[in-house]
Amino acid sequence: MNDRSTNATPKPTNPQTQHRPQQNALIAALSAAECERLAKDLELVPLALGQVLYESGQTMSHAYFPINCIVSLLYVMKNGESAEIAVVGNEGMVGIALFMGGESTLSRAIVQNAGHAYRLKAQVLKDEFRSGGALSRRLLMFASALITQMVQTAACNRHHPVDQQFCRWMLLSLDRLSSSQISMTDKLIGNMLGLGIADVTKATALLQKAGLIHYSAGKITVLDRTGVEKRSCECYGVVKKESDRLLPLSVREAA
Repeated sequence: MNDRSTNATPKPTNPQTQHRPQQNALIAALSAAECERLAKDLELVPLALGQVLYESGQTMSHAYFPINCIVSLLYVMKNGESAEIAVVGNEGMVGIALFMGGESTLSRAIVQNAGHAYRLKAQVLKDEFRSGGALSRRLLMFASALITQMVQTAACNRHHPVDQQFCRWMLLSLDRLSSSQISMTDKLIGNMLGLGIADVTKATALLQKAGLIHYSAGKITVLDRTGVEKRSCECYGVVKKESDRLLPLSVREAA
């Protein structure tokens, strides 16, 4: 008797069956009817580490609703240097300029942690916002939380030591991930925080010596989150408190 099951080739995993729009907190907060209506316009797309979704000044064609990735928003100077102004994960969306009166923004959107997102055509998002429905209210709440993060990040970068900035950045990233590991090279960390590689190396070595993280081959593993929170400046707590107050669901509830 020939048992075909023992030699069967495993079927490839279909991302469509693994992911759903409700893994994004903004979409998860909508009613079932609203989700169903929006679903036909949502396109699941893979986002690779370092992928640029749009450049500074570029007209946006889509908005992105992350579900298991992180997108970093960077301000880019004329000389090419950049610094992170905010991070977005599955608590929100990328492309707030589309519903706040603009077609472009001065920031660059780059994938900080690879994963998937649902994208929505710019015109569809604008129409949804103008309808004044539940999604438009959620988008405004998220925009307010994002602006708070941007303001606090600017103050943090100006007034706090590098190791505290680094802890704040790690905690914001961990809040948007399902694991305690962040994949990031010294160069990318430097680009995010507006620091030189030497400053990044010094900060990671300091935290590793304290037993808070393990950093090797471009992977940061947080060993003691409580310790990282104690080491961080006040900025993380301010951003998290405002985000929890404004946003409809936490990342974990939406996941």
